[in-house]
Amino acid sequence: MTTTLPVLVTGGAGYIGSHAVLALKDAGWPVSVIDNFTTGFRFAVPDGVPVYDGDIEDGELVARIIAEQGIGAIMHFAGSIIVPESVENPLKYYHNNTAKSRALIEAAVTGGVRHFIFSSTAATYGVPDISPVPEDCPKQPINPYGMSKLMTETMLADTAAAHPINFCALRYFNVAGADPQARTGQSTAGATHLIKVAVEAALGKRDHVSVFGTDYDTPDGTGVRDYIHVSDLADAHVLALKALVAQPDKSLTMNCGYGRGFSVLEVLDAVDRVTNRTIERKLEGRRAGDPGSLISDNSRIKATLPWQPRFADLETIVGHALAWERRLDEIRGGSV
Repeated sequence: MTTTLPVLVTGGAGYIGSHAVLALKDAGWPVSVIDNFTTGFRFAVPDGVPVYDGDIEDGELVARIIAEQGIGAIMHFAGSIIVPESVENPLKYYHNNTAKSRALIEAAVTGGVRHFIFSSTAATYGVPDISPVPEDCPKQPINPYGMSKLMTETMLADTAAAHPINFCALRYFNVAGADPQARTGQSTAGATHLIKVAVEAALGKRDHVSVFGTDYDTPDGTGVRDYIHVSDLADAHVLALKALVAQPDKSLTMNCGYGRGFSVLEVLDAVDRVTNRTIERKLEGRRAGDPGSLISDNSRIKATLPWQPRFADLETIVGHALAWERRLDEIRGGSV
């Protein structure tokens, strides 16, 4: 049995971070959260979880949390995630995602934290030549977002080689859905995730969904992506943490996806089926840098961890996203 250590979750009031907090808590790990609430929500953090309102760049605060809570591991989700914004404002991304991560890693080393799990991204691959994409595929990010994450992976590898800390970098593909019990979900206004956008449109919050690119070399011409349920992703983090604790001299880098893809039109069709409504689709040109297909080779994570996805079904993912969208209206005092 793996020893459960107190875990600090950065960005724990955000979309993926809040699901990781639930997964850790459900599995019996003591959890604390640090979040500066620029995009996070207090309602996303469960009762009884210590919450520190602050920035991961604040070394004194992070040192105090590590000491007060006896932190033995960090799960790092805090950062900026909008690819087009990273192109328009690269320095914001190199500050939030790279410089702040460096400060956090330094605080972890200084505070004696032995395990570090990092929220990375398939954007580190850029536009890969092969699909499904294995972890050893060349890393050629085409935007500052992907590069900022890759730089943090490099910092972690170098730090683990020099200090008694190990890490796991999990490269996410397209995260979607919400907690099956509707305890948390994607809550950010103006989110760009396709399934979030589509369920908003189905509930009348948007008048259409834009389809960017209809001439890709895919079965229906629209982009194909590997959609992973956020709760399955959170479970992978808990299992990765167990692996780090069990083998403190070993670090890991793994893709997080299901190893199969759905096109934009297939996703919209699934939302139509689940909601019994027809979403207005607006066909537009390709966005710069969007690969036609981006699917994970997930053989490494399946071989390394006892990870058994529970929600690897597109309509299930859509159904949970829809249930959360309705719950969000209740939280905000709306009526749908």
